[in-house]
Order: sequence, then structure tokens, then C-alpha cells
Amino acid sequence: MELTLVSSSFCGACARTRTVLGDAARYLPGASVSEIDVAREPDLAEQLDIRFTPTVIIRDDAGAEVFRAEGVPTVPQVLTAALRALPD
Repeated sequence: MELTLVSSSFCGACARTRTVLGDAARYLPGASVSEIDVAREPDLAEQLDIRFTPTVIIRDDAGAEVFRAEGVPTVPQVLTAALRALPD
């Protein structure tokens, strides 16, 4: 499972989201956290149809997107969403 934060350098909420994802990942064995900066990777941000930062994307082990949300989530919200990425 991958937890991806799409961020921008001028986004204060992105720093809070980064902390939330790191905290949530501690409860998700094997989960990885990655970050995409829209200023450094604008083509990828466009390809992902990013309209707002922060955006959190959760993918399962096969790489399929199972969850996407804009704004700062809570750890419980991330953990609940991450359930969708677990194998049946």
C-alpha cells in the first residue's frame, strides 16, 4: 500500500498532512509514504488531475487508486480509507 501526499511548498496544510500520513503509516505494516511536489513535478500533478493541495491518494499493492481526498485528514480517517487497499 502506498500513501501519497501531493503538496506544494507554500502550503501550510501540507506539512500537517505529512505528519498525519507518517503517523498513520506506523499502524500500516508494509505501507510506504511518498510525496509529489506540484511545483517540481507539474506534469505528474496534471496527469493525476490535482486541483488542490494537499491531496492524499491511497493505492493498493497493485497500484490501483482506492482513495483520494483533498485537505488535511486525521489519522483515523487515513486508517479507515487504507482499509480499502487491504487484500480481501
